[in-house]
Amino acid sequence: MTYFLGIDGGGTGCRAAIADASGRIIGQGAGGPANISIETEGACANILAATRAALDQAGQGHLDQLTAVLGLAGANVTASARRLQAMLPFRRTRIVTDAVTAAVGALGTADGIVAAMGTGSVFAVQAGGRMRQYGGRGFLLGDEGSGAVLGRALLAEALRAEDGFAPMTPLLQAVLDELGGIEGVISFGLRARPAEFGGFAPRIVAGTDPAAERIMTAAVTEIGGMIDRLQAGRGLPVVFLGGLGAHYAQRLSGRWPMPAPLGSGLDGALLLARQEA
Repeated sequence: MTYFLGIDGGGTGCRAAIADASGRIIGQGAGGPANISIETEGACANILAATRAALDQAGQGHLDQLTAVLGLAGANVTASARRLQAMLPFRRTRIVTDAVTAAVGALGTADGIVAAMGTGSVFAVQAGGRMRQYGGRGFLLGDEGSGAVLGRALLAEALRAEDGFAPMTPLLQAVLDELGGIEGVISFGLRARPAEFGGFAPRIVAGTDPAAERIMTAAVTEIGGMIDRLQAGRGLPVVFLGGLGAHYAQRLSGRWPMPAPLGSGLDGALLLARQEA
């Protein structure tokens, strides 16, 4: 018997769901980060751990019976996707970006824009039966408005404030104290992964500190401008996803229709997996 596996994996963690031939979900599991362009081997281990947890819950099926679709951060790096594909033991495997599975889960077959705002960020536009991904270029070169980029901006602002180039605020001082001053912030920045930078995002979106509010306002302006460009005057509905999605939706309310998602990225991955049969 063939079973269907959907994986939704990002910079903070991954989720797995297994469905039977009728589409009924029979097992679910979770694992650690699964951004395959950052650490392919670690992402693979986390994907397999989440899959095995789902199989254990299902009480049936084996890895080599699974037709799988994996929606993963970093899958737009073709070399990383190919490398991961060779590591996986599934019966059939298709690897796409998490933007694709998020858009399929959120929109179904309808036209619209998906803005996935989490540790990283990525956008997808579905129109006239075609889908295209935008952004999602990674922490160093893109991921605008993401938790990791917000956290990086906060640490940079803390360093500027300590040097006297920006006003010091309670949050900036707290960050400097927590990390051990300028040298501690620099040391953190050299070793930290995106998820660690993203750990500062909750204090930024809270909006209780002047520096946090400046950073968040700038990010909202940037994301709003990007979505306006993706709209191209079409007035498409915009679905915000991810841990920061609701914060952007609230601040950008009224600019476009903002329906709730039909489903999750995991739902999208499962739907695509069943289409592979």
